[in-house]
Parts: sequence; C-alpha cells; structure tokens
Amino acid sequence: MRAVTVGGGLEGLNKQKGRPPMSKNKKKQEEMTNEQRLERENELLRLEVEYLKKLRAFQMDPEGYLEKHKQRYHSNSKKPSN
Repeated sequence: MRAVTVGGGLEGLNKQKGRPPMSKNKKKQEEMTNEQRLERENELLRLEVEYLKKLRAFQMDPEGYLEKHKQRYHSNSKKPSN
C-alpha cells in the first residue's frame, strides 16, 4: 500500500486556516498619516454642511424645495410609454 499525503504534509499543518485576524485592518487605519486623517475629516464636514443646507432649505419652504427637485426624481422613475 502507498501512503497518501493530504494537505501537504508538515507544511500543510503550519498553514493558518480561516479568516485572518481583524487586527491587520486596524493597523492600516492607524497607519493613516495625519494629512490623510485631516482630508477624511474635511470630506465628512463638507458632506455634513451640504446636508444641513438642504435640510434648512426644505424646512424653510418644503413645497418649493420639493417642486424644485421634483423633476429630478420623477424623470428617473418614469417608464417610457408604448
């Protein structure tokens, strides 16, 4: 009878199985430079300001706001008629 090796012998026993530890992802986040962190913070703040401007415009005149943006939403949802 011949011996059948499954899994690559000793090398196969040393291989890690499963998902790699999450600590590697944290290290990547920690390795962000100060400049990268500031750029990300600026991006998030710009998005927040844009959102708040739209919210304020809607609160001041809901009907006008919806009418102004109505065409954008309805033009995407209409199906061509036959």
